[in-house]
Amino acid sequence: MRTVLISGAGIAGQSLAYWLHRHGFTPTVVERAPAPRAQGHTVDLRGVSFDVVRRMGLLEKVRDAAVDSRGMSYVDATGRRVADMPASFLGGNGVVGEVEILRGDLVDIFHQATEGKVEYVFDDTITSLAQAPDGVRVTFERSAARVFDLVVGADGAHSVTRSLAFGEESRFSRELGCHLAYFTAPNVFGIQDWELFHNLPGRRVAALRPSRRAEEVKVLLGFASKPLDHGDARRQKQIVAEVFAGAGWQVPAMLREMAAATDFYFDAATQVVMDGWSRGRVVLLGDAGYSPSPLGGGGTGLAVVGAYVLAGELAEAGGDHEVAFAAYEREMRGLVRQRQKLPPGGVNGFVPNSRVAIGMRNLSIRLLPHLPWSGLIEKMVTDPDAITLNDYGLPSPPPIL
Repeated sequence: MRTVLISGAGIAGQSLAYWLHRHGFTPTVVERAPAPRAQGHTVDLRGVSFDVVRRMGLLEKVRDAAVDSRGMSYVDATGRRVADMPASFLGGNGVVGEVEILRGDLVDIFHQATEGKVEYVFDDTITSLAQAPDGVRVTFERSAARVFDLVVGADGAHSVTRSLAFGEESRFSRELGCHLAYFTAPNVFGIQDWELFHNLPGRRVAALRPSRRAEEVKVLLGFASKPLDHGDARRQKQIVAEVFAGAGWQVPAMLREMAAATDFYFDAATQVVMDGWSRGRVVLLGDAGYSPSPLGGGGTGLAVVGAYVLAGELAEAGGDHEVAFAAYEREMRGLVRQRQKLPPGGVNGFVPNSRVAIGMRNLSIRLLPHLPWSGLIEKMVTDPDAITLNDYGLPSPPPIL
């Protein structure tokens, strides 16, 4: 039980490759894209995921690449800040995490840590899985068929691996009633170290978020909706433009920049909920098995921690996948349940329906630090992560400096 195929060279897949290599396994990573994907908005590391990165010895590199995001504000149509949430809000457990880093930068750091030690197969994807008592025969779109001891699906919420091993995506994917568009734009908006969110009636939100590069900005446009026929990127951009037509604040400029964006991404906000994450010699990791949805965040943390636990349990079990997969689920279930809880109000809190609802939300944020029960609320959101990391026989991690 030493050869492991990992589908997906994102945060989950490369984290797992790192830990499997450290435990003496031979991982191979297959990725549909021709290279590690450099796109993406900021993701955060906090709590136990922060500790895992420290155990990887990559904390200094992650900190050096972090985005200088000191907080976020809701703004009105004139750009006036009407509710602020600095990084210290709710004891540091608010919107801005302990470390904010661009997804592409984190992927690059993990790739540098594994390059030359792990086999990567880019510009290819799995097309079939055939399990046998002694391994899994895998066919690919471009490469010759190969046999691996184990296969890990770390290929996101729309996982091909999950579809091949477990069945149709609709059985496990739960749309939350909201669609989100992300892209990068030139920083013609003057964004520096603060995120700005603007809610509009009709359950819409537009946001500008800083990047590590001062000349660019990350844009988010979200809206409540029923399931949509997405079509191609051109049709998706048309949908977003129609939803936000006539909106104020910086939205007209955002829509102009969206038309030229080359990293445009559009999808429904979904959770992936499954009774079990393994089937025979195939197991799921990260969003492929337990996506918490972008509304609540935490997907990066679950991927990083899940990779550490899965590799560790395989090492503890001496490669016995049945024992290891059961222990992996047992260790991770509590944290997954914790991360899949949506923030107060769910979609309605993210995109309130009316001006009155938007105003009440903003008022509650302004008042919260001054309320007598604010300490209780802070305690509720600072509950410790529902997992205790084992060391799996590895050396103790360096101290946090």
